[in-house]
Amino acid sequence: MSNVSLEQIQSPADLRRLDRRELKELADQLRQFVLESVSRTGGHLSSNLGTVELTIALHHVFNTPDDRLVWDVGHQSYPHKILTGRREAMAHLRQAGGISGFPKRSESEYDAFGTAHSSTSISAVLGMAVASRNTGRRQRQHIAVIGDGAMTAGMAFEALNNAGVTPDVNVLVVLNDNDMSISPPVGALNHYLARLMSGRFYAAAKNVGKAVLQRVPPVLEIARRMEGHAKGLMSPATLFEELGFNYVGPIDGHDLDALIPTLENLRELGGLQFLHVVTRKGQGYKLAEADPVLYHGPGKFDPSVGIQKPATAPRKTFTQVFGDWICDMAQNDTRLFGITPAMREGSGLIEFERRFPNRYFDVGIAEQHALTFAAGLACEGQKPVVAIYSTFLQRAYDQLIHDVALQNLDVTLALDRAGLVGADGATHAGNYDIAFLRCVPNMVVATPSDENEARLLLSTCFQHPGPASVRYPRGAGRGAAVEPGLDTVPLGRGVVRRQGSGLAILAFGTLLTAALEAAEKLDATVVDMRFVKPLDEALVKELATNHEAFVTLEEGAIMGGAGSAVQECLNAHGIVMPVLQLGLPDRFIDHGEQAVLLSELGLDASGILKSVQQRWGSRFGSAGKVVQLSSQNR
Repeated sequence: MSNVSLEQIQSPADLRRLDRRELKELADQLRQFVLESVSRTGGHLSSNLGTVELTIALHHVFNTPDDRLVWDVGHQSYPHKILTGRREAMAHLRQAGGISGFPKRSESEYDAFGTAHSSTSISAVLGMAVASRNTGRRQRQHIAVIGDGAMTAGMAFEALNNAGVTPDVNVLVVLNDNDMSISPPVGALNHYLARLMSGRFYAAAKNVGKAVLQRVPPVLEIARRMEGHAKGLMSPATLFEELGFNYVGPIDGHDLDALIPTLENLRELGGLQFLHVVTRKGQGYKLAEADPVLYHGPGKFDPSVGIQKPATAPRKTFTQVFGDWICDMAQNDTRLFGITPAMREGSGLIEFERRFPNRYFDVGIAEQHALTFAAGLACEGQKPVVAIYSTFLQRAYDQLIHDVALQNLDVTLALDRAGLVGADGATHAGNYDIAFLRCVPNMVVATPSDENEARLLLSTCFQHPGPASVRYPRGAGRGAAVEPGLDTVPLGRGVVRRQGSGLAILAFGTLLTAALEAAEKLDATVVDMRFVKPLDEALVKELATNHEAFVTLEEGAIMGGAGSAVQECLNAHGIVMPVLQLGLPDRFIDHGEQAVLLSELGLDASGILKSVQQRWGSRFGSAGKVVQLSSQNR
């Protein structure tokens, strides 16, 4: 009986001393450890349970970290982290001060490339391979592990295409075929890969045929000649071989007896290799196997009972507000089309797809295509709504400018996960959209302060006959009641929420709640600005006539953001007014609980008070009054 224990594995070098039987025992322990760890901290589960054997095989066969191993998109890298010296650190996964949920170069020498956005791995390892070739390290191996969902992105094929004409490089692409995307996989490419079943049938039929035809040698020779043609018709090899890769597979990604010798052979072959492995999301945990989407990124839960619905209904999230709104607006306007780049669940479009299947489009992990596809719809008089995370819109910036804004097309962007995103950290934070959107001509930038404002501003931007964006954060707001209907508000008009004196706080977005709390001690006027662009310049000028100073407040990058817009407005009108700009600092902000991060960054009520006192001392104070909104001043 083997005494192998996961606790003994401090690095991949320890793996390489184990035999095949011991590696199988280790896989069982590793899978259990992943399940127990994620259940305590939250994180990505289904995909990581599916990569246990693949991770062990890769580190057993290849000489990491000298051989470069890149995980794409990083949802599948927890076993890798555990086997590379971070087992104990998993207790603080995705928590402030703890390790990241994604590969991170500054965290470990085994994280050859930082990943979290999809489809970057092949480009990265190709660059590494060229660098190795040109520095005399031709024998070094470079491995990209990419999920099949990530293969829907054009960038992956740009890299494959480039690799096919790059001489003397060692690049192994491992396609982890497990429906790796978060939402159900879509598109013609996925259908092509789904012919894996045909491939299995082909392989089985070929073996049976050979057994039969061995008795008829002339027929066997004819069959061999036909095999290449049959393979082109019945397996997924053709596409990748045409791009210059030697295609191998598909093989069972949970079978170490198949994985290890195959990887050893590919290591010896070198050059451009493409290994197609089939794994199962949630492998080894029946609940995750049955519902891999639910267990894709759970919070804390008890593995013995699984994820349970909360006893009391939680507050409605901004994502749910959007999901309700788009269904209501689609019912009202048949020109509305809903588009998402592989984020149906995350963007709140499940009910929309069910009710309006002919107007729902999941384009896969293809943000650039999503924007230009929307532009094409708008050219023909339709009104597309692109539901996209702020961080993923970054991947389609040229299409936003060139294809949508330059042509002044009627495309509405629903930007989820704007601002800090908590446990997912810097790679997924939507910190930059205010700055990079407000500089684009024709663009509307709306910043709702609560759930009801989100619905109002979505309707307003949808009715605007040009490009418009509505940004809202992850999770729930202050719990504002959401009024039914599809009312709009005046475009580019802010609203005074509290009348004070001396100091005016101009709040953009959900930090309005903190501003109101701080204002009680500062006797400050508080304005819900609603729009960064068009900015309510008339209101800014009016406030400047009867206030001594401004504070601008935003959950976005301070450089070039909403505060800068206010400063530019004042400068343009020749108004000299001291302005304290509060927002996210000019640095990348790591993972941690959202409320804790906002407090540390001085963007809660006490932080606002402290910043004002540091700037102006006790100049502002006493009591003011809250202004109740009416339907008229909306």
